[in-house]
Amino acid sequence: MTSDLLPISRIPRTGLPAHAVVVGAPERAVDAAALLEDRVQVAQHREYLTFTGTWQGLPVVVASHGVGAPGAVLLFQELADAGVRTILRLGTAGAMQAGIEDGSLVIAQAAVRDDGVSHQLLPPEYPAFAAPETVLALQEAAEQAGVPYHRGVVWTRAAFQPGWLDLPGDTYVRAGVAAIEMELSALMVLASARGLVAGGALVVDGANADDLVDVEATGGYDPHRKVVTDGVARGVRVSLDALCLLAKEDGR
Repeated sequence: MTSDLLPISRIPRTGLPAHAVVVGAPERAVDAAALLEDRVQVAQHREYLTFTGTWQGLPVVVASHGVGAPGAVLLFQELADAGVRTILRLGTAGAMQAGIEDGSLVIAQAAVRDDGVSHQLLPPEYPAFAAPETVLALQEAAEQAGVPYHRGVVWTRAAFQPGWLDLPGDTYVRAGVAAIEMELSALMVLASARGLVAGGALVVDGANADDLVDVEATGGYDPHRKVVTDGVARGVRVSLDALCLLAKEDGR
């Protein structure tokens, strides 16, 4: 007998709204869901915490996917299986370009596929790109809210901390890559292959982790500062507002 719940996230197989914001940390999902009207927790399993509710009259999903693309893509797959058609990721990232300040928003136009999982889904030549309408909707929502933002390519990398191999960070900096994070390219690849609308916005929580090796000199990586938490709070609202703009475009 088939369960009414999907196996990994334990979300219902049917009945979810078509529009979703996904975040990494379960506690961030709790904070985002607290903004919704008629919110209901519909699932909790492992790192996956899922809510439904309404934002400005639009039924939405808010869910957490944990750290790293291999686990996150399991949630993205199951959200799509359950009927979600539009997914925006709101996460945090390290800035890779001068002038991108802590707490500001980076709206991703595309991503470097270094996520550790998408190469096992589709060949490396297949691009990771945001649906253009998500970039424009996030930009419009940020401008309406007065939230500072940048647009650009992001580097989705499986390894958070530097190891013993020389990775192409300097090359990507020279190429203008705006920020580094861990999940977005997997969402973009999956979404474009399955006909979903997906994109993402990232709140800058510090410099590229590779530049924080000297803890004594830099003070270390600290994503819990007020400038970051305030930026995340703004970013959640921008993402929810962008869902409403996207829903108007698709007539839902």
